[in-house]
Amino acid sequence: MTPTGPASGSPGREPAEIAADLERRIAGGEYPAGRRLPSEQALADGYGTTRARVRTALAALARRGVLVSRPNSGWVVHAGHQVQTVGELRSFSRWATEQGRGFGSRIVGRETGGATGREARLLGIGQGEQVLRFVRVRALDGRPAMAERSTWAPWVASVVAGLPDDVPSIFDALEAAGVPVLLGEHRIEAIAASSADARLLDVRRSSPLLQVSRTSVTPAGRVVEVAVDRYAADAVAFDVRAGDATRTLLSPRD
Repeated sequence: MTPTGPASGSPGREPAEIAADLERRIAGGEYPAGRRLPSEQALADGYGTTRARVRTALAALARRGVLVSRPNSGWVVHAGHQVQTVGELRSFSRWATEQGRGFGSRIVGRETGGATGREARLLGIGQGEQVLRFVRVRALDGRPAMAERSTWAPWVASVVAGLPDDVPSIFDALEAAGVPVLLGEHRIEAIAASSADARLLDVRRSSPLLQVSRTSVTPAGRVVEVAVDRYAADAVAFDVRAGDATRTLLSPRD
């Protein structure tokens, strides 16, 4: 369906009118969640107005959470956050399965190097001791949703190093090797996307991301992994309920 333009000689439609019409069409299902809108020029032609007015309307809808702008994709109808409760944090794969979402992952970077001071302290090893690091992109329904940067303790590195790039669950592989893993401590904060994050998640540089800094441990408390997960802000939210702050964030993980 194409927007109806103004009569010949009449002024183009105002941004508020365009935004209201687009929001009505989105609510009516013409543009469902996850659908890309026509180009700004196509919308401008359809509404008989300028691209500047269309862009103002689209930006207003983005501020209200109706649309998101993605590099190389244009304006996309917001699919809504997938919520995870802070007091019941699960692995990405388990959580996605419980949400009924398709998920995938791919290791896009591997390196071995000396542990930093922070890594050494959290992993309980000597600074400079060799550790294995991964960069992994996690997807929901085919769309990049999280960039994961993990550092693995030397005592599990031989298992983790041999895994394929598309391994769906590293923790399943560790458990099969006799190393069950639990969620450890988490810290959640908002950050701006770096250039590397922007490439991995297909967002604009400096876009807001949710960062989760975490550790993973064995049931006996031995640290297996130190990681930083960066979620696209329009893909995931964390729900904090009364009492969560006093709970121990330790639960089974895939």
